[in-house]
Amino acid sequence: MRKTLILARKELAGYFISPVAYVIGALFLLVSGVWFFHKIFIPGNEASLRPLFEAMAYMMVFAVPLITMRLLSEELRSGTVETLMTAPITDTEVIMGKFIGVMGFYAVLLAGTIVFLALMYAYGQPDSGVAVMGYLGMVLLGSSFVSVGLFTSALTKHQLVAAMISVTILAIFAIGMQEMVAYAPSPWNELASHVNAMTYFKDFARGMFDTRGLVFFLSTTGLFLFLSVKTLESRRWR
Repeated sequence: MRKTLILARKELAGYFISPVAYVIGALFLLVSGVWFFHKIFIPGNEASLRPLFEAMAYMMVFAVPLITMRLLSEELRSGTVETLMTAPITDTEVIMGKFIGVMGFYAVLLAGTIVFLALMYAYGQPDSGVAVMGYLGMVLLGSSFVSVGLFTSALTKHQLVAAMISVTILAIFAIGMQEMVAYAPSPWNELASHVNAMTYFKDFARGMFDTRGLVFFLSTTGLFLFLSVKTLESRRWR
């Protein structure tokens, strides 16, 4: 565990010296702010961050792949992955260290949106339960998205290719499945509803704690972290 945390701290520190991370973070907060002030923070509107949570969830389909694309792709491109493989650290510790590190940066991005919640409390009476469940949903959604990005980053040394694959996978499960729920005939629409990330996330955004959503996001995260470990392990035999 100590090695994992050391690697996580190193990974997190790397984001704060990367201009790309600052650009992505600034764009995310800018778009979130524009959405908040033009769609939510309007006299007469409901004092709820639910629309903002849903908007941020869709933004993460594109933002998360950009902040995860370098995790292992850069190691593969530069050859430093060989150093990791020969170091006294397991593949699981490498994957978990990078996962925890990027989740730390993701948490910083979410923390930046708390200013919107503070404004809601200053000028209205928002439901605290909705806010807590909304942020919990964002963390769970983010963990599953980050695990997908980490997996695709382990597949190739080309960062943009990793990002494109990740966006495709996330778009299928967050947007494509939602379209199938709305327009596909039965039983395909029912099947799509069970693997639609937004179906579960929107329950959290409404202030509901759904154990099905908890299981879905944790299972997805575990699956793609497992695939990431196996992908990294396979490189030892090449």
